[in-house]
Amino acid sequence: MKKFLLVLLAAVGGLALAAEPGKILIWADDTRAPVFREIGAAYTKATGIPVEVVEIPFGSIRDQFVTAAPTGAGPDIIIGAHDWVGELAASGLLAEILLPAELEALFDAVSLEAFVYGKLYGLPYAREGVGLMYNKALVPEVPATFEELVELARKLTDPTLPRYGFVVQNPDPYHEFPFLSALGGYIFGYDPEGKLNPCDVGLDSPGAIAGAELLQSLFAEGLIPAGLDWDTWTSLFTEGRIAMVITGPWFTGRAKSAGIDIGVTALPPIKGQRPKPFVGVQGVMVSAFSPNLPVVYDFLFNYFAKKETMLALYAKDPRIPAFLPAYEEVAEDPILRGFAESISNGVPMPNIPQMSAVWGAWSDAMSLIGNLSLTPAEALKQAANNIRATLGCK
Repeated sequence: MKKFLLVLLAAVGGLALAAEPGKILIWADDTRAPVFREIGAAYTKATGIPVEVVEIPFGSIRDQFVTAAPTGAGPDIIIGAHDWVGELAASGLLAEILLPAELEALFDAVSLEAFVYGKLYGLPYAREGVGLMYNKALVPEVPATFEELVELARKLTDPTLPRYGFVVQNPDPYHEFPFLSALGGYIFGYDPEGKLNPCDVGLDSPGAIAGAELLQSLFAEGLIPAGLDWDTWTSLFTEGRIAMVITGPWFTGRAKSAGIDIGVTALPPIKGQRPKPFVGVQGVMVSAFSPNLPVVYDFLFNYFAKKETMLALYAKDPRIPAFLPAYEEVAEDPILRGFAESISNGVPMPNIPQMSAVWGAWSDAMSLIGNLSLTPAEALKQAANNIRATLGCK
């Protein structure tokens, strides 16, 4: 049996060790690296093929990969976020993954979609997004529809205390997107090849405007205060002054620490249509320059795509598993299950670089909508036109 070295940190000319024939090289951050060492050891024991794991800070992996891969100095596999895919695939840096049908059925469909850029370029292991978090002391029965939620919010809201039945951070496009998406709004459409089309901007689509009109009506009625930032609403929630809020698992610990008995559920239907929150996904991608593609696919399909591996990754960083057999093992946690149900109808955050041009204009529009300065149609059309101009769309 061949021996191999599991590398904690290595560099050659400022970059991590390069892939070479007959050996799998993985770039991972310090959280995920121990798990890949374990499955790498198992793979080497079974096949005799060495596996090296190089630790690189998560925020540095993409930039180093972009520089190293074309020169042959990069790894076989990187661990990263799904919104890297558009840039990396468009640059020819990623290898397509032809996932066997029996394995495809074991992954959450939305999480797989996140790694699609015309073709599948990654395998997911974790997913996250927002849901409706509520204080059980104030919400003994969860509203079945958004209309019921608004009625309950009216009964609970008293800005003079202050106390609110329902809030959403504003201006915050990420948290407010479910309003726009519920009635058909979108950020970017798709081209005939199934790739996101940055010049098909959907912020001013009829569905987005209709959803924003509903949101603005809540601001106009005084049910939601405009300009409600993170520090303000989180403090109010932990003081028991907010009954329901759109947020993600990152707030769970703080809410529990404050002694709030919380529940999480999917965002209720708006006019019979389910809101579609953004979904963020993490996973693995394969270098198009790898000299070991058949071996790499064998490693991913038979050692990475296993319940035990996914549970080990979950133990290191408890985000919702994208591998369904692993999710079923941890789904007894009602908080995790609530977020999972919410994002099961979500849409992946657009995985193309042009998304960076969206946030500023979109945030400005949501501010104008929240403080009633413009109608949603005016604010979103202005934002969409600014985005089109920035991206050079005609």
